[in-house]
Amino acid sequence: MKIGIIGLGLIGGSLFKDLSKKHDVVAVSKSQNGENIYKSYDVLKDRKIIFVCTPMNKTLTILDELENIVNLNTIVTDVCSLKEFVCQKERPYKFIPSHPMAGTEHKGFENSFEGLFKNAKWVVINNNYKEETEKLCSIIREVGAEPVFANADEHDKAAALISHMPMVIAQALVLSVKDNPLAQKIAASGFKDMTRLALSNEEMACDMVYMNHKNIEQAILKLYKSVGELTSGNYPEIISELKQIRSNMYK
Repeated sequence: MKIGIIGLGLIGGSLFKDLSKKHDVVAVSKSQNGENIYKSYDVLKDRKIIFVCTPMNKTLTILDELENIVNLNTIVTDVCSLKEFVCQKERPYKFIPSHPMAGTEHKGFENSFEGLFKNAKWVVINNNYKEETEKLCSIIREVGAEPVFANADEHDKAAALISHMPMVIAQALVLSVKDNPLAQKIAASGFKDMTRLALSNEEMACDMVYMNHKNIEQAILKLYKSVGELTSGNYPEIISELKQIRSNMYK
């Protein structure tokens, strides 16, 4: 299949490395050079599927530019961690918003790798393009991920709970020890593991906080309520329940 990728950061670069093994893949990148990597969007004219893998603050501009380049039957998807903002406008091509639930605390093409999406969930936003959606899902499955369908607003609320809010909490945990040299000195693996998300790509983190702050605020209120339940309820019973919930999440 003729596939195009715009942006070769962690997500786009990993897709490029995975899909180039079996497909005719070209990428458009301002920062990377190499075989099948170009600077002009013109190379995307004959692509059947295009993945827009740029930062959220640049995605709408690129989706607009593609309207003048690709044909009406081209399947275009983005990989932004927010979905409502890309769904506000109808597109002349077959636009199917999506979000791979995969990544690391590192950024850039140099940190991308084959297999990033293996065993990951990949959210696909509900739409009216049945045949095109199945084509996109076949590619998603090919890189080892499992498609999960949702509406855009449902996705953004869920992403706040399991991705955006944890990142903010991790950052807050780090800030909480800034005035305690001893805490910084003796912090061990537990604190290190809990604060890994504090190292998230700065541009992505800013986009998440600014663009999804209302859902993040609601997620933090849910967290506050859960902390209250832990400290004032039947602690052993609640611990047993949360272990079961976590076990079900990561079967």
